[in-house]
Amino acid sequence: MVANKSTTKNQSLLHAQGVKRLNLIGKYSTQLMDAYIKGFFDEDSVSVGILNNLVDARILYRPDATQGLKLRPDVNKLIANLTEDERKRQINADVSSPLYEINTLVEHYTDAQRKDNYIGVDYYFYSLTEKVHDMTEQLSNDIEFLWNKLHADFGFVNNLSDKIRENELAQKQSQHLLNGLKIIDFNYLFELTQNNSKLRKLLVVDLQKKISELHSSLLEVQERLLNLMLVFRKQQKRLLLINNMVAFLKQNPNFEFRDYPNRSNVPDIFNKAASINASANIALDRLSDQSVLSEIVRSLPASVENHVEPLEVGNDFETTEIISVSVEYEKLKKDVTKFFEYFIEQNVIVSALVYLQNNKLDWDAELWLFQVIAEYEGLAQNFHQDIKFEKKKKIVSAFNQLEIIQDIHLIIVV
Repeated sequence: MVANKSTTKNQSLLHAQGVKRLNLIGKYSTQLMDAYIKGFFDEDSVSVGILNNLVDARILYRPDATQGLKLRPDVNKLIANLTEDERKRQINADVSSPLYEINTLVEHYTDAQRKDNYIGVDYYFYSLTEKVHDMTEQLSNDIEFLWNKLHADFGFVNNLSDKIRENELAQKQSQHLLNGLKIIDFNYLFELTQNNSKLRKLLVVDLQKKISELHSSLLEVQERLLNLMLVFRKQQKRLLLINNMVAFLKQNPNFEFRDYPNRSNVPDIFNKAASINASANIALDRLSDQSVLSEIVRSLPASVENHVEPLEVGNDFETTEIISVSVEYEKLKKDVTKFFEYFIEQNVIVSALVYLQNNKLDWDAELWLFQVIAEYEGLAQNFHQDIKFEKKKKIVSAFNQLEIIQDIHLIIVV
């Protein structure tokens, strides 16, 4: 009870402090917006007491004694996001820090659940939901920022070289975001949630769906950036050719264009193409050359290396063997199908080898595992999303790192 009262008191103080500082921003929004545009705050526009309040509220700061007051970077970024000012918006692809916080909140949540602290359980789950939403929303805003760059056609720069530099910067930012998405390990999150279906839906199912959408959108951004870069490079080459030609004409005002293709002596600069060797083929339709071709063919030595004796029917190839193999394969496939049906009915973690041993199926373990893998790969894509397929591997030797599949586990994704 003491801990709950302390938490409630801290939340009340936080609420009052937040309201006070937000009121400051709203009351002096005109002066703060002027500072955002000009780059510095007009200290004569408010009293000394108000200046001190804005500094204490972490809205303004003074970099050093020789400079004026400026907006703090976080406030500057907030205004840029609210006004969708693409010139000052920044990309923050730090995914590792929110993941650490999510890990800590999950530990708090499970600990409160173990102690039957229902208020703490609700509080930590709300905080966890908020943290996951903030992380995905930040990534979504960063990707939207890249899309806005594409749609604006890099309109904030006025020459081609600057457009190319902005494109290269956007490509690096998109790659940085992709690397951030790769940090999210859903296998680890799955183990972190243990058997809690509520956590698993939040941290595995919903988060994986959102990250998949962001990943697809980001790949499309990269593709369009590359296509746009190709267009910029072509324009740059043409512009360079035109600028060089203009400079040449300024240095040589009496220069006259000539009809070079019709001249007998073409300048070396236009005569760089290598000679073309005409291709030659045997004309089998010319009757006059048949005798010559016949002599050439007769003079070729006979080759016996690729000669293959024809198979005798009934000796090396028996139809009954094919039928027998086909029947065995169909039986194996039928047993694997029953294994998947059993897994869906039980709705628990199922081991392929344990099932093989418990049902006393007369199949080689390696052959059985290969067929289970083949059947899983043949399932529809929506089944892959609902079933987690784990290959239990073992390193054979410490020298070559060769891995063999020992078993396969199937798990229902809640």
